[in-house]
Amino acid sequence: MITFADSVTALDAGHAGAVLITGSHAGAVAAWYAAQGGVRAAIFNDAGSGLDDAGIAGLILLERIAMAAAAVAHTSARIADARDTHDAGVISNVNAVAAQLGVVPGMRCPDAARKLADAPMPSGTLDRQAPVRAVLAPNVIGLDSIGLVLPDDAGAILVIGSHGALHGGDPASALEVAARAAFFHDAGGGKDGAGYSRLPVLAARGLPAATVDHRSARIGDARSLWSTGVLSQVNAPMLRTGASIGMRVQDAVRLAG
Repeated sequence: MITFADSVTALDAGHAGAVLITGSHAGAVAAWYAAQGGVRAAIFNDAGSGLDDAGIAGLILLERIAMAAAAVAHTSARIADARDTHDAGVISNVNAVAAQLGVVPGMRCPDAARKLADAPMPSGTLDRQAPVRAVLAPNVIGLDSIGLVLPDDAGAILVIGSHGALHGGDPASALEVAARAAFFHDAGGGKDGAGYSRLPVLAARGLPAATVDHRSARIGDARSLWSTGVLSQVNAPMLRTGASIGMRVQDAVRLAG
């Protein structure tokens, strides 16, 4: 059975035991969500790989629990869009378990998914890869995943390791709270600039938002965005704070604060 999820943060009992096609990146945090969800195998987006190949690091981690996993090229399918991943995605990276089942780079996603249907069920956990929240500075909260956003985060500046893409193109998924400002990873931009698609939606809400260049920080790692991140895109409210493309995240946060 093949199941779909625009984000691995939204897995439920219906995904357990199935081949998952997800719009999420293939980083360590996404691998943890997939393992927690009990899926048989998974196909992710490679998020442009980025700094330290963080966008595909989860594929190797999933080998530890014998889960077959692969990623499609971020230029072939919109990140955060599981249906587009299935319909248009082209495999760019595979782990050893998936390779043993005949999944190879260049393969179309539907063909890869059919091969992954024969994967054995994995076993084990990736507890050390669980996403974390951290206070980065006064009123600045780092979240490795947007799945960690809480109602109490309203009014804070959020540095989020997740990509800047709307889930399935849904504007309601841009950000659940009225943050003072928000920073996301750009996942390489990718097909149709999906990695930046939260920004205009948040601009319409008057919320300053920006994405961080995938080459400057690890996706799924808020502390990496904070330490070395450089802005790749900014929306109009963020521009009005004085922030600009090429600026360090920490400098932009000071302006937004």
